[in-house]
Amino acid sequence: MTNRLLSYVCDNWVEGEGDLAQLVNPTTEEVLAETTTGGIDFGAALAHARDVGGPALRDMTFAERGKLLQAMASEIHKFREELVDLAIANGGNTRGDAKFDIDGATGTLSWYAKLGEKLGDRKILVDGESSQLTRSPKLVGQHIYQPLTGAAVFINAFNFPAWGFGEKAATAILAGMPVVTKPATSTAVVAYRIAELLADACLMPKGTMTFLCGSAGDMLDHLNSQDVVAFTGSSDTGAMIRSHAAVVRNNTRVNVEADSLNAAVLGADVEHGSDTYEMFLREVAKDVTQKAGQKCTAIRRVFVPEGLVAQVREDLADRIAETKVGDPGLSEVRMGPLATARQLRDVKAGVDRLRSTCEVVLGDGGRGSLVGVDGEKGFFLSPMLLVAPSLDCAEVHGFEVFGPVATILPYATGGADSTKALIDAIRMGGGGLVSSIYTDDVEIARAFVTGAGPYHGRLTIGGEKVAEHSPGPGAVLPMMVHGGPGRAGGGEELGGLRGVTHFMQRTAVQGYSPLLEKLWA
Repeated sequence: MTNRLLSYVCDNWVEGEGDLAQLVNPTTEEVLAETTTGGIDFGAALAHARDVGGPALRDMTFAERGKLLQAMASEIHKFREELVDLAIANGGNTRGDAKFDIDGATGTLSWYAKLGEKLGDRKILVDGESSQLTRSPKLVGQHIYQPLTGAAVFINAFNFPAWGFGEKAATAILAGMPVVTKPATSTAVVAYRIAELLADACLMPKGTMTFLCGSAGDMLDHLNSQDVVAFTGSSDTGAMIRSHAAVVRNNTRVNVEADSLNAAVLGADVEHGSDTYEMFLREVAKDVTQKAGQKCTAIRRVFVPEGLVAQVREDLADRIAETKVGDPGLSEVRMGPLATARQLRDVKAGVDRLRSTCEVVLGDGGRGSLVGVDGEKGFFLSPMLLVAPSLDCAEVHGFEVFGPVATILPYATGGADSTKALIDAIRMGGGGLVSSIYTDDVEIARAFVTGAGPYHGRLTIGGEKVAEHSPGPGAVLPMMVHGGPGRAGGGEELGGLRGVTHFMQRTAVQGYSPLLEKLWA
């Protein structure tokens, strides 16, 4: 029997009307659930969040909001095994991929819970030191942060239904804003179950959480200047949100995390077989295959010194080829299918673009040899590795293939000109979420950080001293900024307290010094 997914609106579960969207198992193509938001009053949903949830959260201290986040994390963790099974069924995740998503959500919620505890029994954040405004020390100015009085609207991507919710909810709720969250419909089963668990546990004040399962409908029409939109997905959709009439008219805050042609650079100092070289192979291979390459932080471009290209293409292809692809429910399988039929079509089209100029080293654009899968059902694509003919290959730098695909690009070494050419090629990605370099040479690392830094939200430096400790560039950590300029959307999430202040208004307050100090004591 097909499951009907509801929406949680105005503290009640609501069944939508009209045409239903189907959610399928990407391994078997079996329909798992149906849902729609047809007939839901989005204006009323936002108003309820603002008028009921907002005051309740703003009345709490940071420490109290932190306790709420920890309770949410604990409730989700109690049902971890059930959520893992749902992620395997609806997302095509392997068990490891599912845990990566779910533990990412609970880990982020818990981290921000501890931050709330540190911020303590306050409701206002003081930003920096006060400034004396005149010759008299009595008149001072102080910048402060207070929560906006609107709703935090989340429009999440298909690849991380748990983590996408957790990272956004953690920062918004700690700031004191109610959340209105809409997961990608195709993989909404996990997000739906999380919303169900939180609602059933009665952990959150009324109006704190609104969950929309299906189309966003006319929700953007009802945004105002106190709302915040946080979107993860394609740059085209991000641009549509930013240019929406209500967003433009009201100057609604919008945070976008979009496409990213993330890079990995093998430093010219790295020798074949060294710990740094092995770290490079391990992390690139992991990023190509984890979540079937469907990560916004996945490595797409692999920059390798010209003299090592032949060795790297062989070693990296061997490493990736070890990955068993097939039924993600089997313990030996390390990569499952792509999430949807559309996703498979898009990735294949992207591969065709790359193949028009690049040499294929591994994979043929087909399903490959699958473990535990009979017949032709499922949205499978075996991992692919290509080699570009030159450093400035336009197709590699101009288009992201959102799947298990990476391309090696050769670069010359020695001299300022070659370093500049490498940095220029990295910048051709147009702005990214994260790029990494594998080197033990401080000058090589410095050139990378100063050259690539303005084009990225995050950089990682891998080397011998951290080879055993690194979670890899694909891991998004709550204390570090997640976002990037240009193609990556121009937004920021997380980053410790930085992520919280996205949902707050910074205000300059001027007055008598002793009086001001009492206002936020």
